[in-house]
Amino acid sequence: MNTLGKQTAPEQTARERMKASHGLDGDAVRLASLYRGWASAFDLDQARVGYCGPIIVAELAGAVQTAYLAGPRNAIAILDAGCGTGLVGVELERLGFRLIDGFDLSEEMAEKARQTGVYRHARGDVDLNGRLSDYSSASYDLTVCCGVLTLGHVRPDGLRELARVTRPNGFVIASTRKSYAETTSFEDQVRRLQDEGVLIPAQCLRNGRYVAEEDAHYWVFRVPEKTSAPEEPRL
Repeated sequence: MNTLGKQTAPEQTARERMKASHGLDGDAVRLASLYRGWASAFDLDQARVGYCGPIIVAELAGAVQTAYLAGPRNAIAILDAGCGTGLVGVELERLGFRLIDGFDLSEEMAEKARQTGVYRHARGDVDLNGRLSDYSSASYDLTVCCGVLTLGHVRPDGLRELARVTRPNGFVIASTRKSYAETTSFEDQVRRLQDEGVLIPAQCLRNGRYVAEEDAHYWVFRVPEKTSAPEEPRL
């Protein structure tokens, strides 16, 4: 990991943009404005800070599909929640997934995702801090959410909507930066959602690689049948 004194000017700029996004307290207008100006440089900036979250989330999706979801991989419906420029979608497509939808708060970021050619649909102007009114319940086998449950962006309760749009016995896979998990008492929120029967934690890969300066936790949740309390799966 580079120390601050060894960072190049582009690396410093990338980290400053990231830090600015973490201070916006979920304000949709200000976040959309920031990402509108960031969209063209976003992918390069993520490479500069060593962002590996999309690869890890996609690989987890592949492992979950192999272990728990019957049928061919190219028939598994996936929602990429907060798809950004499509970094996760590209990795999912590389692994053989083909039915991939995405949304993002920023229309400019969603347009970049559309340009990858891996999404059936990629919608902009969708805020995960509210209800996903354009998405029906139980629509997806897998929902992935990478780089979104982070400081200044989406509250932990956003998991509720991700679970709603995922079918019973489907899975939600999400990353949380360590700082976010600690600041938001994320695990307390997860326990509350579990008690309500919204989702069941199946696995958490703690302290995994994320960006050069900070690790993340990677979560796998199962959406339970509403009529019973199924046993917790283990990867």
